[in-house]
Amino acid sequence: MPSFRTGVVVRLLEERRGLQRVEVDLGDGPERAYVLTQLTGPVAVGDRVVVNTTAVELGLGTGGWHVVHWNLARAEWREPGPGHVLKVRYTSLQADVGSTEEHEAALGEADDVGGMPVVVAGLHSQVPAVAVAFKDAAPGARLVYVMTDGAGLPLALSDLVAALTGRGLLDATVTCGQAFGGDFEAVSVYSALAVARHVAGADAVVVAMGPGVAGTGTRLGFSAIEVGPVLDAAAAVGGRPVACLRASFADPRPRHQGLSHHSATALGLACRSRVTVPLPLVGGLEEETLRAAVAAAGLDVRHEVVAVKPPDILGLFAQHGLAVSSMGRPAAADPVLFAAAAAAGVVASERMFPLNPGVG
Repeated sequence: MPSFRTGVVVRLLEERRGLQRVEVDLGDGPERAYVLTQLTGPVAVGDRVVVNTTAVELGLGTGGWHVVHWNLARAEWREPGPGHVLKVRYTSLQADVGSTEEHEAALGEADDVGGMPVVVAGLHSQVPAVAVAFKDAAPGARLVYVMTDGAGLPLALSDLVAALTGRGLLDATVTCGQAFGGDFEAVSVYSALAVARHVAGADAVVVAMGPGVAGTGTRLGFSAIEVGPVLDAAAAVGGRPVACLRASFADPRPRHQGLSHHSATALGLACRSRVTVPLPLVGGLEEETLRAAVAAAGLDVRHEVVAVKPPDILGLFAQHGLAVSSMGRPAAADPVLFAAAAAAGVVASERMFPLNPGVG
């Protein structure tokens, strides 16, 4: 059951499109909270607010942030939406965000993305590695991020996406399903790929859920299993699906050491199409272990496994001033995870058919 408390906003920490970060005094001194302004409107210092404290009390992955549920300083608030498509449906926060499909004539009969590479990752934290590697290889090409609803729903919460768009490493964002807040809204992952190609002008796309990932330690009970059906969706609309492996030699959990069981299951069981699987050439025992795990899972039979020399991903992060981490570990502590994503970005740059000839 949810937990709610009432407090007073005492400080505004940060503000960007769709998001405020604030300090709220809930009676025991200032505590951190964020405001999704697209759902509740903005707050100001001195406003009394109702705060959802559930995730912090449970020690979940919000990083110690409460969520402002409502601002008691106002009796009502409304912001007209652009259409009639609701997201966060059937909750008290359902919002009319509209959808790109409602307004763009080019999408009326669109069901093909013209061979566009679609990189699909199971971790939000791998998106920066895909992006910097792609842009390093094809600086003139347009890369669009499609965020699914497999984890966090508000795109505004992603510091990584804010940093990538601010540095020109992502050219546009599309939020699909119940995820919201992108430059473009889409009803499904299928239509999101069409929006990316035909409206946002993508030469390539990276698809991944938002911040957060759910796992239970069971074979099927994890949110990143969506990688399989998303790859199938990319193939169905005429894309060139590229699977980003989850691989780590820093994760202490046996099921994620070497090739993560998330990738083995998503690609071995949940994905029904034949897709490209870049295997990063990281050298030494780590590469041998990864190759053996890919073979043991039968991925080299079911899919096209291609060996790829990834770029210096840590150097590219530093070059762009990006501080990237995953599961609390900085990129330098888990380089193979990001090398695998960078390899997928390289493959995407090599396999695109630019929307505008001459790009790349």
